[in-house]
Amino acid sequence: MRQQIKRNNLICGIHPVEEAVRSGKQIDKVLIDRELKSEAIKNLKSLLKENHIAFNLVPVMKLNGLTRLVHQGVVAFTSPISFGNFEEAYMSQVEQGKTPFLILLDRITDVRNFGAICRSAECFGSTLVVIPEQGAASINEDALKASAGALMHVEVCKVKNLLDAMDYLHASGVQTIVLSEKATETIFETAQRLEPETGICLIMGNEEEGVQPGIFKRALHQTRIPMVGKTDSLNVSVAAGIALHAFMR
Repeated sequence: MRQQIKRNNLICGIHPVEEAVRSGKQIDKVLIDRELKSEAIKNLKSLLKENHIAFNLVPVMKLNGLTRLVHQGVVAFTSPISFGNFEEAYMSQVEQGKTPFLILLDRITDVRNFGAICRSAECFGSTLVVIPEQGAASINEDALKASAGALMHVEVCKVKNLLDAMDYLHASGVQTIVLSEKATETIFETAQRLEPETGICLIMGNEEEGVQPGIFKRALHQTRIPMVGKTDSLNVSVAAGIALHAFMR
């Protein structure tokens, strides 16, 4: 029996999800009952991998909590936006004569933080946001609302490996900048040393852990926001807004 949910951004059932993928519908991620081992599930997983769509194996109770409809152990989240191809999106900006100003998000998982970051990105001139295929916030109606509509004006690209994306940017002459409390240089000092005509990419890390060590080391610049108050950290979306403004100048 095929069941497709009529509300929110969910598609339920093996065949409806397969059809959505094959028809080109934008799928953010898929949840699959971790106990299922059938041939149909194996085929679905292969289809998702071929189309670079993230999927997570979860307890069936999680799926039951999302919908009361018959889900056959599969629930997909659709996206209100289309995802671009990273290299094509970057080259498009270059061909248009724009100086690349990107933001790369390493495992930002809070939907509202993601939306707020995209809002700041669009306000300060960054029109290309790069996220990993696995471990990123769901791009749903809540993210769109938190972005105040900015997600309709920035291009979001999913990549399989963030380090590979950084290497591509380095080869293209783009300067990568990690924002981290562990850095010794401030954003104002870093801004003075940048060569803006070559383009820059600001990298923000996970809300709890920051950027992964490999990404921190691979970046050309490591920088921090100087603070004088007793609170030792900022919300990641607030920090992104401050840094984006500093580097926009």
